Amino acid sequence: MDKIAVVILNWNGVKLLEQFLPSVLQYSEEATIYVADNASTDTSVNFVRENYPSIKIIQNSGNHGFAKGYNDALQSVDAEIYALVNSDIEVTENWLKPIIETFDKEKETAIIQPKILDFKNKEYFEYAGAAGGFIDKYGFPFCRGRIFDTVEKDNGQYDDSCKLFWASGACFFIRKEVYHALGGFDEAFFAHQEEIDLCWRAANEGHTIKYNSESVVYHVGGATLQQGNPKKTYLNFRNSLLMLVKNLPKKGLFFVIFFRMVLDGIAGIRFLTQGKFGHTFAILKAHFSFYCLSLKYLNKRKDFQIQQYYTVKSIVFLYYIKKLEVFKEIFNSNQNIKN
Repeated sequence: MDKIAVVILNWNGVKLLEQFLPSVLQYSEEATIYVADNASTDTSVNFVRENYPSIKIIQNSGNHGFAKGYNDALQSVDAEIYALVNSDIEVTENWLKPIIETFDKEKETAIIQPKILDFKNKEYFEYAGAAGGFIDKYGFPFCRGRIFDTVEKDNGQYDDSCKLFWASGACFFIRKEVYHALGGFDEAFFAHQEEIDLCWRAANEGHTIKYNSESVVYHVGGATLQQGNPKKTYLNFRNSLLMLVKNLPKKGLFFVIFFRMVLDGIAGIRFLTQGKFGHTFAILKAHFSFYCLSLKYLNKRKDFQIQQYYTVKSIVFLYYIKKLEVFKEIFNSNQNIKN
């Protein structure tokens, strides 16, 4: 069994592989590298085979999205640690060493995220993960270094190691045994928020999720599905509701979901006033899909859920009403966030 495997999920991303594979090859001497291909119709597989014979190729039977794509591919990967890396990630020298050291020293730590900076503007954090994630009572995710659309400049303010609630799927390290014990990602999610769901299930099982700033990567973000795409809105809103049904503590379960749906409705109206009709329709579609799946997801609930899953009651209130746009401002207003 290998110590660590870097697994890059790809779908029609030959241009991204051309651009970003060289850094992964250069700085990942400790790892066996895989490209897991979701039945691409471009030249991705041939490109890897012809130019990088040392990389192992896994060919999935179809475009199964992020969740099932990784679940299927990782059946063929034998390593103690999985490094799940987006195809639009540039890694840096010694990015794997601090991750491996943390796993070796801290047996309770099951999942780790590195510092994720913006490839296009390298002085700033990147939207999808930044310096690690948390959620509020109603399931809205936010990060150290990114609250909704406000992204912070990296001034060393998060050069630390701390516990998280969720780690970004853009660059996601997890112990193999934990991944499979949890059943991997929820395949019905297809893409978006499946890593938050997996982390929540890991926390319910007593595992620790951590951030390690000594490992640094740069992420393009939105290379597969742009931030303003209504399909992304649909998946985020639907999957967030499904995640709440699965993982919320029993007490207050239905109130939290009802209130979250009210907030979703307000978001839909806001999109409508901005002329973003596709996003309003995406939220309506997400809710309809949620109604159809809710009973199935109630049956997915486990016997135990952690009670204190959130760090602030409402990130929406703090950001839009109190105008707190930086993580440390929220930290100072809410001492429940602990390192």
